[in-house]
Amino acid sequence: MLTKTLESPTPLPMAWADTALTVVMPTYNEAGSLPRMTETLMALRGELPGLSLLVVDDSSPDGTGDIAESLAERYNDEPCSDGRVRMRVMHRKEKDGLGRAYAAGMSRAVDNGARYVLQMDADGSHPAEKVAEMLGVALSTGAGVVVGSRYVPGGSLSDAWGAHRKLLSRWANAYASAILGTRVRDITGGFNLWSAETLRAIDLASVGSAGYSFQVEMKYAALRRGFGVMEVPIHFEDRTVGESKMNFAVQLESMAMPWKLRAAARGKR
Repeated sequence: MLTKTLESPTPLPMAWADTALTVVMPTYNEAGSLPRMTETLMALRGELPGLSLLVVDDSSPDGTGDIAESLAERYNDEPCSDGRVRMRVMHRKEKDGLGRAYAAGMSRAVDNGARYVLQMDADGSHPAEKVAEMLGVALSTGAGVVVGSRYVPGGSLSDAWGAHRKLLSRWANAYASAILGTRVRDITGGFNLWSAETLRAIDLASVGSAGYSFQVEMKYAALRRGFGVMEVPIHFEDRTVGESKMNFAVQLESMAMPWKLRAAARGKR
C-alpha cells in the first residue's frame, strides 16, 4: 500500500480546465459560512469552467438549506462548460452523520456525470485555491485519490489550534495508519479529491462509517483496491463561524474503526 507525496505545485494545463468536477459540501447549521464558501468556489469558474457545487444539507434548523437554494438560483444562470447545472442542493430528512452525508452526495455527483468529486467542508477550513492544483495532480498522475494534506512538507495547521489539539490530530493519523499499514500521512483529513472510477470501485453504499472515520475508511478502501494516493500540502484553517460537529460518540467511532477495517480485511484473505 504505497502512497506518494507531491511537495511542489503542479500547474493545471488549460486543456484540463473543462473536466467535470463536483465539490460535495455537507452542511448542518452552516448558515453563517455557506454564502462565503459558495462565493469563493464560484470565483473559480473562470479557471475551472467544469466545476459545480453540490450542497448536502441535513435539514439544518438554522435555514442553511433555504440559503443554499437561494444561492443555487443565483449561480445557475451560467451552466458548467459541459452543460451540467452549476449548483445543486440535496436535502436530507435528518442529521445522519457526516460520513453518510458525504456518501449520499458523492454518489449523486457521480450519477450526475462528475469525472472527479472533491470533498470540502463548509466552514472555511479547506483552501479553495488548492482545488485546481489537486485536480491537476489527479489528471497528471492518474491517482485515484488526491489528499489535501496537513502533514506533508509544506502543510500547516491554523495558529488557533493549541498544542494539545495539534498533538491529538497527529496522534490520530499515526494511530490509524499504523493499524492499517498505510503510508498516508493525513489519513484522517477531509479535503480529498476522488476519481469517479475510484468511487465506483469502492461502492459508497457499502461504507459503514457514519462520522469522521469515513475519511479513514474511504482511503483504506481505495488503497485496498489498488488505487494510487497522492498528497499535496495545504494550510488548514480553523473555522471562524459556527460550531464543530465533533462529539464523544464520533471520537469513539474513529478509535474503533481502524481495528474493524483491519479485521474485515484479514477475514477476506
